[in-house]
Amino acid sequence: MPIDSKSKKDSEQVARYADMLAAMGTEPRLRIMQLLLSAHPEGLVVGEIQSELGIPNSTLSHHLEKLKNESLVNVRRDSTFLWYAANADALQELLGFLYAECCTRNKAVNPKAIFTLCK
Repeated sequence: MPIDSKSKKDSEQVARYADMLAAMGTEPRLRIMQLLLSAHPEGLVVGEIQSELGIPNSTLSHHLEKLKNESLVNVRRDSTFLWYAANADALQELLGFLYAECCTRNKAVNPKAIFTLCK
C-alpha cells in the first residue's frame, strides 16, 4: 500500500524533530543551548561560550556545528567574529510538536501551564 503524501510529510517531520532532540541530547550541547537562550536574541561569540562553559575550542566547534546542522542555532559573521544565537523559531516549532497532542486525550498537561512556563 503506497504511503500518502501527508503520512510521508508527517514521517519526515518526526524524523527531523528526532534529529533535533538527538543533537541536544548531550550534556555539553544542552548547556550550550541554555547559554545561548540566556543571551537571546544577540547571541554570543565562540570565545564567550568557551569561557562560560569551559569546553575546549575543538570540542566546542564540533558541538556548535552539530547544533547548527539541525537548525537549532544560527550563525552570523561580524568582521572576524562568529556570533551564535539560539534559533528560537526552531525551538518553538519543536516544543509545539511535543505539546500538540499532549492535551487532546487525557488532559495530562494543562495547555495554559505550557505558555506560563515560556513567559
